[in-house]
Amino acid sequence: MGGGADRNGVGGGRPTSRDVARLAGVSHTAVSFVFNGRAEGNLSPATQERIRQAAAQLGYRPDPVARGLRRRRTAVIGLVTDEIATSPFAGRLLRGAMETAWDSDHLVLTVDSGGDRAKEDAAVAELLDRRVDGIIYAAMSLRRVRVPEGLHRTHSVLANCLPEDDSLPAVIPAERAGGRTAARLLLEAGHRRVALVGGQDDIASVERLRGFRDALRAEGITVPKEWVVRTGGEITGGYEGATRLLDGTAPHHRPTGIFCYNDRVAAGVLHAATRLGIAVPGELSVVGYDDQEHMAAFLTPALTTVALPHRSMGEAAARLLLDAIDTGRTPPATVRRLACPVVSRASVGPAPTR
Repeated sequence: MGGGADRNGVGGGRPTSRDVARLAGVSHTAVSFVFNGRAEGNLSPATQERIRQAAAQLGYRPDPVARGLRRRRTAVIGLVTDEIATSPFAGRLLRGAMETAWDSDHLVLTVDSGGDRAKEDAAVAELLDRRVDGIIYAAMSLRRVRVPEGLHRTHSVLANCLPEDDSLPAVIPAERAGGRTAARLLLEAGHRRVALVGGQDDIASVERLRGFRDALRAEGITVPKEWVVRTGGEITGGYEGATRLLDGTAPHHRPTGIFCYNDRVAAGVLHAATRLGIAVPGELSVVGYDDQEHMAAFLTPALTTVALPHRSMGEAAARLLLDAIDTGRTPPATVRRLACPVVSRASVGPAPTR
């Protein structure tokens, strides 16, 4: 049975489903059942396994183009984003989307617009011309976005951003819950004098502060106004904010815990603490946000942080889009918020007793 076949098929070219049928000793229809998801109830488990083993031996994969033509699909989804080339988090979101799509026999065609509106519209138009099955539009920082022209002409999902007109489904981080999580990390370590450093008036900053205050309020703690120091999102902002809070202040009058808008701000806070001779975590605990690759784990001390779920956002957005493609139904324009998990390292310790 199939003694002359090799991994390139009987004829030496790309193996076909008929080659698989011949090697497995089954009908061509049986092979089609297995690779079109119709095997259950039509073929025994043993026959299904024999077909899959024959396919693996030949190196056979179903032709996505031919299958797409039969279904009037291309087995390709588009992903348009504003700053793949510059964001340290883009790779995670892309991997989540691409691997989820691959598991459903779809490829992802990615376009980086650089945040240029005209390029975004042109990119969407080009993807539609290529008849992609659907489009994910992703931003690398949480914000409200103008929905690019053309997204309403196909199945579309937003990732890490919200549509200005609330017209499309979106998958975003649960930022307010993340702020609560950060506060609880400090509260559970016994800290009652806590501050927040960094951020501006963007959605993420506002939501993280709300969650932070939620958790403290639940414990009867009010953050002094001067302990919420909005200094942006960079290392210099963290350094400046921490210096303002800590320099020249007696230990019993200064915060013992600081929640930072992101990990870059936390790096600045750690630098300021070192310059001022304040031990972390012995005298001051620091919590970051983002879990930025190549940074958070390599600070001194290694940073305890709340991770943004970029990979999970890519996975969830792709799954939502693929479900819409499979069912032919546009998902409702709802917002799905994903949990931001804690990554515990060494920058949080018990509150000092004095």
